Amino acid sequence: MRYFTTKLSLLLSFALLPSLFADDFWDIQSDTWVATDGLGRTLPTAKETGLPKQDKTIGIFYFLWNGFQGDGGPFDVTKILHVDPSAMEDADHPLWGPMRSFHHWGEPIFDYYVATDDSVLRKHAQMLSDAGVDVVIFDVTNQRTFPEAYRALCRVFTEERKKGNKTPQIAFLTPFGRPVRAVLPLWNDFYSNGDYSDLWFRWEGKPLILADPNMIMPENQDFVFPERLLVPQEVKTGLSAGQSFTVDRPLKKVAIRTPTWFTNDASATLILHKEQPVGKKLLSKDFINVADNSWLTLEPVSPLPAGKYYLELEHKSGRIGWWSIEESNRIPGGEAFLNGKPCSGTRIVRVTRIPEDPTFDKIHDFFTFRNPQSSYTRGPTGPNHWSWLQAYPQFGFYSAEHAPVTPGGEPKKIEQMSVSVAQNIVDGRMGVISSPRAYGRSFHDGKQPPTEECDYTGKNFAEQWERVFELDPEFVFITSWNEWIMMRFPKDAPFHGASESEVNFVDQFNQEFSRDIEPMRGWHSDAFYYQMIANNRKFKGTRSVEPIRPKPIRINGTFNDWKDVQPEFRDTIGDQVQRNHRGWTKGSTYSNETGRNDLIAAKVSYDTDTLFFYVRTQDPIVGRGQPNWMLFYMDVDTNHETGWLGYDFMLDGSKLRKNIGKEYHWEDVATINGIVRRNEYEIAIPLKLLGLETLPESIYFKWADNIQQTGDWSDFTLNGDAAPNDRYNYHAVFSTPE
Repeated sequence: MRYFTTKLSLLLSFALLPSLFADDFWDIQSDTWVATDGLGRTLPTAKETGLPKQDKTIGIFYFLWNGFQGDGGPFDVTKILHVDPSAMEDADHPLWGPMRSFHHWGEPIFDYYVATDDSVLRKHAQMLSDAGVDVVIFDVTNQRTFPEAYRALCRVFTEERKKGNKTPQIAFLTPFGRPVRAVLPLWNDFYSNGDYSDLWFRWEGKPLILADPNMIMPENQDFVFPERLLVPQEVKTGLSAGQSFTVDRPLKKVAIRTPTWFTNDASATLILHKEQPVGKKLLSKDFINVADNSWLTLEPVSPLPAGKYYLELEHKSGRIGWWSIEESNRIPGGEAFLNGKPCSGTRIVRVTRIPEDPTFDKIHDFFTFRNPQSSYTRGPTGPNHWSWLQAYPQFGFYSAEHAPVTPGGEPKKIEQMSVSVAQNIVDGRMGVISSPRAYGRSFHDGKQPPTEECDYTGKNFAEQWERVFELDPEFVFITSWNEWIMMRFPKDAPFHGASESEVNFVDQFNQEFSRDIEPMRGWHSDAFYYQMIANNRKFKGTRSVEPIRPKPIRINGTFNDWKDVQPEFRDTIGDQVQRNHRGWTKGSTYSNETGRNDLIAAKVSYDTDTLFFYVRTQDPIVGRGQPNWMLFYMDVDTNHETGWLGYDFMLDGSKLRKNIGKEYHWEDVATINGIVRRNEYEIAIPLKLLGLETLPESIYFKWADNIQQTGDWSDFTLNGDAAPNDRYNYHAVFSTPE
């Protein structure tokens, strides 16, 4: 988290670190770290995952709106229902916040924070990078872009990179219906200026944006009518339907949207004529296996001149229609046709003209577009579509380059898939996740278990990952991180399943019916974080741990004999906890100044009867003699079932202590006097003091400064500094002595 130092030492330390624009970040090799979560599940290593794989990328859905939806509450649904489960049957229960106010599904481990809290953003950069996440994909699907939030994150991520730390890249998922309302502000306010360009995630050589490119146009480019007016007009077998229209500027492309009533075997031909049905045929394209509500598009090689045109859909096979409105002559200079003859109604047409403003051409040239699939249960309706959340078994999505050779065939390569912790699916369609029939964290084998059978093992998440390993895509989109809040809706809300309850929430609800991976306070804690890491490693592979070769060390404070000892176990630079930021509630502040020494590297050596340990900090070590100074934890039998969190021994100051039971209780074993010189510290511990007759094959170990010794794993995350981060441990593997 926040790192404070003098200007001189900051400049000196930056001079020794990798450049902001270099690829050689301070490599902490987090994929070689070991950890066991609160459920006893151990992270896989290279032996189980294989070595790193090429061309595997992981993105995670990231939310910007925490703290921008009012400061009432916080209203925590998990806590509310823990106090009174009957509150679900009483819309006026005093524990609820006001109708349409935002509630939390649970309490984050970092408190009810807001999206601009620097210390939380630094921790997000660290935790996601440690987990192998390559890109955070911001949610702007509700047409607000929250520039204050994404700029705060970009600033913090950039500061971390200046220190040498690796962070994820960034991209945006825009609205499914009107993406231009988010894409245009993002372009004008961010991308066109080159802001934070080193953070942009690139796909196929350009910044990635999840948006339908066919809908990136001025808002007056198509003929827009309220959704409630639209009706699906079926085009019967052997007939054709048409619509004339007039454009005042050169025409770049034209499209219609076709209902198929959930079938996917329809075929049709779309034809563009000059002026009327009998006019000159300008463009024609056949479409087969048309999916429901697909956009069928015609695009000339070069723009067509302004004027009047006639667009015709010829039915070939299957069931297909054309979205329309019943009122006639609603498109300027146009009318509807059936089989070449005028008829009542207006058929909806989307046209793209050469705009007076060249901005949209620049946008189209600048980005790599992937069209986000809004449906949870439907596969791609064409190439270059991506999913963000789907029911198991999820579909594989493909690029234009790897599209199926024949209609209905298999793509040559799967580009992208999504995995999610839970899904707001009710009866096979999108609905309120507060419905007991929704797909919660425990959903598996096609059903949601009763409440008493729900647990924290992530059966839904695991099932979705199994599908990923089956199809083996290039890119995995994980839903989600930091999705803590959701709006409360009434019984008459227009969502499937809402009418069945007095209280409704759509995307998140409570501990079971939520899809957030960021650790929470209590309940499932960090179980889903480590489950994600385990699967990320299986997907991407991991590096092997380099064995340590024996070398006796003289504990004399010169430290010269440590220089050629390898490997060096590294930690994030500048991550000692310093926090001072407003909280969720008006007038509240979250403050933590436990960060003291910044641990950045450690080493281990040995001889026949002694283990030697070394640690280095970013600045001169301070605080000796004070509580919680430079604590050192050892799991000498690499068995999580013995000791506190597996730790059998700890060094607290000069006192070597042995764990009693599995709680945070210790008894003194011996005095160990290490030597500190500036920013280095070395100690020697005889094997016999650790209860070892001979050198083990390996040990796990961890350094921590100024954690508060609360006896909970979260102490390593919330206080001081720990190396390595959070629950992780370094794995020291000993080679056979010569």
